[in-house]
Amino acid sequence: MTEHVGMEVADSVMTLTLDRPEKKNALTADMYAALTAALGEAGNRDDVRVVVLRGGSGVFTAGADLDDFRKRAEGPEPALSPGMRFIFALRACEKPVVAMVQGLALGIGTTLLLHCDFVYLGRSATLRTPFIDLGLCPEAGSSVLLPAMVGERRAAELLLMGEPLDAAQALECGLANAVYADADLDQRVAEKVAALAAKPPHAMRQSKRLMRAAREAAVADAIREEQVIFGRLLRSEESRNAREALQKRRSR
Repeated sequence: MTEHVGMEVADSVMTLTLDRPEKKNALTADMYAALTAALGEAGNRDDVRVVVLRGGSGVFTAGADLDDFRKRAEGPEPALSPGMRFIFALRACEKPVVAMVQGLALGIGTTLLLHCDFVYLGRSATLRTPFIDLGLCPEAGSSVLLPAMVGERRAAELLLMGEPLDAAQALECGLANAVYADADLDQRVAEKVAALAAKPPHAMRQSKRLMRAAREAAVADAIREEQVIFGRLLRSEESRNAREALQKRRSR
């Protein structure tokens, strides 16, 4: 693990915590690698039946780190970016993955939720996918999964307009299982996770696999096509100007 991703295993549950508060838990290549490795470890451990993904300091994540975007734009395009390797690991995890979200969930902080089995929100949660504002395109299979989950009209509001969803709206359109007061979120999710961990593990794994099998190829193809376009756009003047403008606003 890295200094910005914590891992704890207790009571058959692996909890992964994003912990980079000075950057609102923005995800770096090292953090993606640590999460990918942890998911692989969870799959191989008999003492892990459920994985919980959460953010520390009252924030889920501000999305991908802009400095990592700059480095990627200046170097050769990888066959698969660290972020998408993490997404594939998330999809490959045979054990149920539970996301608990407070505060901001921007960019991949929202799209990764599409690959989790359960999503529980605190009332402070705000989901937003401002890819086009950065001169980029949807990623993590969201161009396929989001319209399937919320409908094409709502997906256009999220992916094309970049409009935010608060916790109540996310619940209403099917992106979350439940919304709780922030102060109650830990306890309520712990109760749900304990119930999951007590269920027969082999039946759980097989049932999860069956639920996802029909669309797995389509999602994988979408992730790879999105990455090609995303990488091309990332190198464009349009995207570079948008990212520089955002960094100037943040530095004021």
